[in-house]
Amino acid sequence: METSEILKKVRKIEIKARGLSSNVFAGQYHSAFKGRGMAFSEVREYQYGDDVRDIDWNVTARFHRPYIKVFEEERELTVMLMIDVSGSLDFGTQRQMKRDMVTEIAATLAFSAIQNNDKIGVVFFSDRIEKYIPPKKGRKHILYIIRELLDFKPESHRTDVKQALEFLTSVAKRRCTAFVLSDFYDTQDFLQTLQIANRKHDVVALQVYDIRAKELPDVGLMRVVDAETGYEQYIDTSSRQLRQAHERYWRNTQEKLKDTMSKSNVDLVSIATNDDYVKSLLMLFKRRS
Repeated sequence: METSEILKKVRKIEIKARGLSSNVFAGQYHSAFKGRGMAFSEVREYQYGDDVRDIDWNVTARFHRPYIKVFEEERELTVMLMIDVSGSLDFGTQRQMKRDMVTEIAATLAFSAIQNNDKIGVVFFSDRIEKYIPPKKGRKHILYIIRELLDFKPESHRTDVKQALEFLTSVAKRRCTAFVLSDFYDTQDFLQTLQIANRKHDVVALQVYDIRAKELPDVGLMRVVDAETGYEQYIDTSSRQLRQAHERYWRNTQEKLKDTMSKSNVDLVSIATNDDYVKSLLMLFKRRS
C-alpha cells in the first residue's frame, strides 16, 4: 500500500473512531473498565459517619481535630490490544474483510482509552509474536498503531492464541485490560493459558467472523482455499448435506469457544462483518458496568 493511501485510510479511521469514542462511547468505557484500585486524593475534616480507619493521625495531631484521608478511584489503566494477524483475517464476503473490521474496532477502543488517560499497547500475533508495541499515551502513538494495523505484513499465516496469551502474561507486569481481537480459528486448546492470563489481567475476547463461516450459499461448485494452510479444494454447495455439515461444524466450534470463555470467566462478543460493531461494543460496556 502506498504511503499516501495509508495516510488517507488512517485519517478516515481516526475521524470515525474519535467520533465514536467521544460521542457514542463517552462514559460507557469509563464505567466498564475500572482502574487499578483506590488512590489517596486529599484530606478533609472528619464528619459524622466517616470510617475511623481513614483518619490521618499526623494531620489530626497537627490541627488538634480529626481529619480523614479521601480516596478516589485510580483511573489510569494499561490497555493491551491483542491483534490476530493470521491469514484467515484476510477474508470477507460482506461489506468488508475481517481484518478491516478488527482495525476499526481496535482504533475505536484505542481512542476511547486515551480519552480516559489510559496507556495503549499492542501485540500482533499469528502462531508467533509478530510485533510488540509497548504501552504509551497520546494521539501520535495511536496513529502509529493504526498505520501498523493497516500495513503490517506478518511472517506466518497460522494462529496460536495460547502463545499470544503466554506472551501477555510474561510481558505485562502490572494488571491490564487485554482485548483479544481474532476469529479464533485455532485448533489448539488454550483454556488453561486463558485462565492464568485472566487471573492476572482483565481479558475480553472479541471474535470477528464472516457469515459464510456460519452458512454456505447454494451456488453450485465453489473453490475454497484455507488462508492459513494454503490447502485448496472444490466443494458442491448445492448439496444440502454438505451445507448442513458446514453449519454443524460452525455450531460445534462456537460452543467449544463459548465453553472456553465461560470456564475462564472471560467476556466474549461475536461480531459478523455485516454487523454493527458499535451496538456490540455498547452491549459489552453496559454488561460490564
